[in-house]
Amino acid sequence: MVPGCQEDLAEIDGMFYDGDGRAVHCAVNLDDDAHNSLASIDSALDRAVARGEVAELYAHGPGTTVPVRVVEHVLEGAHDRGLTFVTYADFAAGGGTGPGLALSFDDTSVDAWYALRPQLLAVGARVTFFVSRYAALREEQHAKLRELATDGHAIEAHSVLHLRGPEYVEDHGLAAYIDNDVVPSIEVMRADGFPVTSFAYPFGARTSEIDEAILAHVPILRSISFSYTGPVIDACPR
Repeated sequence: MVPGCQEDLAEIDGMFYDGDGRAVHCAVNLDDDAHNSLASIDSALDRAVARGEVAELYAHGPGTTVPVRVVEHVLEGAHDRGLTFVTYADFAAGGGTGPGLALSFDDTSVDAWYALRPQLLAVGARVTFFVSRYAALREEQHAKLRELATDGHAIEAHSVLHLRGPEYVEDHGLAAYIDNDVVPSIEVMRADGFPVTSFAYPFGARTSEIDEAILAHVPILRSISFSYTGPVIDACPR
């Protein structure tokens, strides 16, 4: 159950990029367990149009953690409003200005992502797939990621072991986290032909110290903003 009270997504400043050149971006979760209504999602897309910003949203497994119809609603809503589809590779290249939508998917649901290909192509969407445990994926899943990259989507890094960074750093040190979970995830994907330019924090968990260390390897990081208030601390930089 989500603690505290839900916020309308249009009120969450951290999930909107206004072209300020920030290195640490934040997105809001579309998965069912985040309890964000379609009306609230629409309000975020409307704000992006009205203010010329990029709304940042993410999910995990279409058809499992988030209904496909919700993803379709977001894609069609962005298209109908004339929003530009922005990837985190665009941010890394110094672009990605609004009004737009930066939609990303995390973890290892490659088959479900690939199954969305018709819907993505239908609206000319470009999204970002943050892949964890890349080396453990099947070769046919690697091939699907290459096809998605050919379609214009960004294939980016999301760690080897999906660790909660600050806790691992506290127990093992910063160098161990960077060397064991972050850099290998970037290097294995680059070696396989993906020009990784960004890294998404598992659980959004980050500190400014970890930010600085990872930014030596990629120019863009993605954390998260929470769409509810409560005792949890929002991971998004203030």
